[in-house]
Amino acid sequence: MKTKAIALFSGGLDSILAFKVIAEQGIDVRGITFSTPFFGSEKARAAARRVGLPLTEIDITEEHLRMLRSPRYGYGKNLNPCIDCHTLMLKIAGQRMEQEEADFVLTGEVLGQRPMSQGKQSLYVVAKNAGYPDRILRPLSAKLLPETEPERSGKVNRDRLGDIQGRGRKRQMEMAAHYGVTSYPAPAGGCLLTDPIFSHRLRDLFNRHPDHRVRDIELLKVGRHFRLSETTKAVVGRNAMDNETIERLAEAGDALIRIASFPGPTVLIPGGGDDETRHLAGRICARYSDAPRDREVTAQLNQNADVSPLKVTALSPEATESMRI
Repeated sequence: MKTKAIALFSGGLDSILAFKVIAEQGIDVRGITFSTPFFGSEKARAAARRVGLPLTEIDITEEHLRMLRSPRYGYGKNLNPCIDCHTLMLKIAGQRMEQEEADFVLTGEVLGQRPMSQGKQSLYVVAKNAGYPDRILRPLSAKLLPETEPERSGKVNRDRLGDIQGRGRKRQMEMAAHYGVTSYPAPAGGCLLTDPIFSHRLRDLFNRHPDHRVRDIELLKVGRHFRLSETTKAVVGRNAMDNETIERLAEAGDALIRIASFPGPTVLIPGGGDDETRHLAGRICARYSDAPRDREVTAQLNQNADVSPLKVTALSPEATESMRI
């Protein structure tokens, strides 16, 4: 029977090259990629089309959020639980391997490329905790790592695998030229959990709103965020696109505020808030609008399809910044 493999595919150059190294040995490779509110599959889908890799996208939001709230190996510099995240992905990839009766899982990981998650010990721990320590193959660095079952059994020719390590890209670029791979994205994390501003907002959400939903995470990606009280926050649009997104994400019970007669942001209060927090949000709205700073203006408060006026004066820049998340 023909050897089959499942490729954990991100769409980056390393994952493309790992696929090429295995596919050129006549192995049938099928790709999977994952999506959550923190990273998507667009890059992977585009790259898979270019290189001819059949690709399946799997939404792992529910499992990922459970892991993210309490990762076994903690976080990186920000709120990125890289070791636990890779473990989760490889566990699901391994389950897919068993379902499709494939022989092994391959990834584009390179030994030493990322200090936290791609050291030799970390690579072993991830494979072990995923439940498939002997069937996860890293083709680009395999010669520097212990042999896996597909190598020992002859399903994969170890001599044709790589010995790349470190953060340099010269070897990968040479391989790309060899395989005729001319289009690939620049190296980048691509995960919002590595972004310090987003991570700070997410920590605030986890700490203040334990009953949060995916919609609340989507809101973290847009606008400016302000903590109005222990239980209430405001999201303020930066531009027309932000305003449109905020309005699209608004739900029943939320409050939307705009300044009447003057261009400016849309402000969203998830859950609606109380009179005090709505008035404070109106003052922030006036602060970022074209309304005069030295006099009272009228804001429009829209909640549950009921529109009412709200008299406000612009909050000072200092007071506004003190509430910034």
